[in-house]
Amino acid sequence: MNHKSEKPLRGKVAIVTGSTRGLGKGMALALAEAGANIVVTGRTEEALHQVSQEIREKKVESLPVKLDVKDPSSIKEMVKKVVEKFSRIDILVNNAGTIVRKPALDVTLDEWETVVNTILRGAFLCSQEVAKVMIEKKIKGKIINIGSETSKFGIPGIIAYVAARGGIAQLTKGLAVEWAKYNICVNCIAPGYFETAQTKPLFSDKEWVSWVRKRIPMGREGDAMKDLNGTVVFLASDASDYITGQIIFVDGGLSASLF
Repeated sequence: MNHKSEKPLRGKVAIVTGSTRGLGKGMALALAEAGANIVVTGRTEEALHQVSQEIREKKVESLPVKLDVKDPSSIKEMVKKVVEKFSRIDILVNNAGTIVRKPALDVTLDEWETVVNTILRGAFLCSQEVAKVMIEKKIKGKIINIGSETSKFGIPGIIAYVAARGGIAQLTKGLAVEWAKYNICVNCIAPGYFETAQTKPLFSDKEWVSWVRKRIPMGREGDAMKDLNGTVVFLASDASDYITGQIIFVDGGLSASLF
């Protein structure tokens, strides 16, 4: 097996937003394992440096950058730092997210804006700044948005999250169509149920866990450290060069089942 097939992302530079824990960390480590240099972003200094160190142990470079995707100036500064260090950006994974769990009638404007601005506006602004670099440098770019089951289905009690993830699906399609002429592929991974810091309150309820597992054809929830790895590396690699504007559900068959 040649080196290229062993490390399909060797020499590429990937930004993963919200990559200090959960799904973001898992995907950052997977991209590093495939040979990419990783820009780790988040809001906690200690976690940033800890994950960056884990990534460097995979014999690639890592740049930890503090980032608040709700702040346009923070996004611009992050992209500037990445270009200063690596001179290029090949891959962007828009993973940063948050959630508010309460009835729609009780959601405040601040809560709505926090969720929507983190997930949807943040993904757009990061994509916009990164695409400028890709276009200027004529880079064959890969932008991977993170959606969810709620990119397609309604779930009660998380209305701002549902709206934002639905928006991510359309953002993916719109940018894919508009940026195809620049050789930038834009796709979306829609994970099913994974146990993370965000979903921990749900997974602490044994009855709920049992109910969810019965609904998932594969009979289990996803593993944040392995079950998105193949999909994110595939979409970041040359193997997916003719795929754009697509939403790939990684959910053990949940979205394919009525029961």
